[in-house]
Amino acid sequence: MAISSMAASSAISSSSSPFVTQKDAGVSPLFAHPSNSIKISQKKVSTKIVSVMTPQQSERKPSTTGSVKTGMTMTEKIFSRASEKSRLSPGENVWVNVDVLMTHDVCGPGSIGIFKKEFGNDAKVWDREKVVIIPDHYIFTTDERANRNVDIIREFSHEQGIKYFYDIKDLSNFKANPDFKGVCHVALAQEGHCRPGEVLLGTDSHTCTAGAFGQFATGIGNTDAGFVLGTGKALLKVPPTLRFVLDGEMPDYLLAKDLILQIIGEISVSGATYKAMEFVGSTIESLTMEERMTLCNMVVEAGGKNGIVPADATTFKYLENKTSVPYEPVYSDDQARFLAEYRIDVSKLEPLVAKPHSPDNRALARECKYVKIDRVYIGSCTGGKTEDFLAAAKVLLASGEKVKVPTFLVPATQKVWMDIYTLPVPGSGGKTCSQIFEAAGCDTPTSPSCGACLGGPKDTYARINEPQVCVSTTNRNFPGRMGHKDGQIYLASPYTAAASALTGFVTDPRDFLR
Repeated sequence: MAISSMAASSAISSSSSPFVTQKDAGVSPLFAHPSNSIKISQKKVSTKIVSVMTPQQSERKPSTTGSVKTGMTMTEKIFSRASEKSRLSPGENVWVNVDVLMTHDVCGPGSIGIFKKEFGNDAKVWDREKVVIIPDHYIFTTDERANRNVDIIREFSHEQGIKYFYDIKDLSNFKANPDFKGVCHVALAQEGHCRPGEVLLGTDSHTCTAGAFGQFATGIGNTDAGFVLGTGKALLKVPPTLRFVLDGEMPDYLLAKDLILQIIGEISVSGATYKAMEFVGSTIESLTMEERMTLCNMVVEAGGKNGIVPADATTFKYLENKTSVPYEPVYSDDQARFLAEYRIDVSKLEPLVAKPHSPDNRALARECKYVKIDRVYIGSCTGGKTEDFLAAAKVLLASGEKVKVPTFLVPATQKVWMDIYTLPVPGSGGKTCSQIFEAAGCDTPTSPSCGACLGGPKDTYARINEPQVCVSTTNRNFPGRMGHKDGQIYLASPYTAAASALTGFVTDPRDFLR
């Protein structure tokens, strides 16, 4: 990968970003400035600008005798184990054994249809305990087609004896459905389906969320899913790996959403196309599992095949009492070859947003302070986890004020909904998120689902049905993504979303968290 392909950062101010050296690459460090990009290949470097992010290429020394011996990355090792091969290299196509296949109400019917067409109406899935079916997208709606989709996956699950089908029947009261969970990517983690070293495939692009557990997880199409249902295997190409080394103390006004928006803004929405994105460093080690999930969740917005974080004590602690399935973590070798390596000094980052209409349209939150907004949305697999709501509540509590725009709260799962009503917010004197949200004038937390993250039927809660401006903790801001094609979506962390709700403008959370 040519270093000149890296765009210079335009989201970090020169006053707050220190020079970050580049090791073992044999080139000058990169700098950044809103009006200057640098082409290293032409050796043109501005002296006015600085960067918190530099790509690093590993040096390959010539061999003296025999072949050059190299190690494998985490992703390559998982592919090697799953394909029963001793070693693999990027670009190889291999059949892998799938540990878990997930599908939901949107793609499940199509996958089931292909499975029955190719294997027969009476065929059985390869392993009924390795298939997870989760209704979560278009659930709380009167749309007949959406309701029909749930009926199809229910009938199939009963017919096949699927052990992990998280059904919902009573749409008027989600709490009356003990099996119902909510958003698939968060439910997979909470229910113990994510395990280090495994292969998890799902009919949803944000299946990459599970890479936070040190496993290979990626989205696949209905055709591939239909084949996996019948065989337990998938034909996959081994991706090369980009390594992101994040070091430095995490400022208390930043969240993982800011980190991934920084990375996507740096490499673009196509910068990691069919590549693994491996995250390491002291900052990563300090993140909770939910924050690691946020980081891996949005690698697909950079075109990534998968995101992955090495499993550690934090991972193992989270998995306690969640799974009885044995697992074996893998780690990248010291001699592993990475396509490129990027280093970020997290201590110098500032709160970010992605402006309409692309996740890589990065800007500092403070630079958008004059953008008037109409609403705030806190939810989704990206920003609807327990810690996301605790973060939003922290900002609202610090302000002691009421929100100035409608603020919609959509917990990802039934467990998250319970946490909102039971867990005390640190420093609140025992108050729960729900109490703080109510005092601030937010909408009452609604039924767990994907909600308006991807628009959905017109009666979907909090769907953008008018050309409004929304600050959202979701993952995509393309035209029409949350409903109306003329809606404008600013992607942000829960901190920034809550701060913006309090002012009615895109707002840097440091205004309330100092």
